[in-house]
Amino acid sequence: MPSVLSHPAVALGVSRWFVLPRAAIVAGAVISILPDADAIGFWLGVPYGAPLGHRGFTHSLVFAAVLAAAGLAGLRWSSGAPLRGALASYLFLCAASHGVLDGMTDGGLGVAYFAPFSDTRFFLPWRPLPVSPISVSGFISGRGLEILGGEFVWIWLPCLGLALAAAVRRRAPANPVA
Repeated sequence: MPSVLSHPAVALGVSRWFVLPRAAIVAGAVISILPDADAIGFWLGVPYGAPLGHRGFTHSLVFAAVLAAAGLAGLRWSSGAPLRGALASYLFLCAASHGVLDGMTDGGLGVAYFAPFSDTRFFLPWRPLPVSPISVSGFISGRGLEILGGEFVWIWLPCLGLALAAAVRRRAPANPVA
């Protein structure tokens, strides 16, 4: 899995394509991390490959939709977010991005994108990301810095590119004169 520092990069990069209140961007960043709550299963004895094991149901597209709906309900209640469809789309992209990034790693058993309908786990065909250590001490090493450097190249820079492209698009005239 990518580190907990890199999952929110998608929420930040994608947010620039939407008109969102700050609370929605914060919610998107939190939602992008929540699928890894299944790591608690390691300590509870849930087998890795089980439907509720790591990268199981909580990394699925169905769970991403549940997180988006919960986030939408919470934000609508607290901030009156006006564009429900755009906000729901943003939150879904943030949640679903977690599984996509995990599918780009070089370890584990894959991601159950289609749970609960199928427990089959998949990786993406392109897997440039090494698996991140779970412990903090794993980052205080040469390997940890190497992993963060790779995440910077393969996650942070593309997300920065998304944000910059959105900024350019917003500054472009709506009806350019030919």
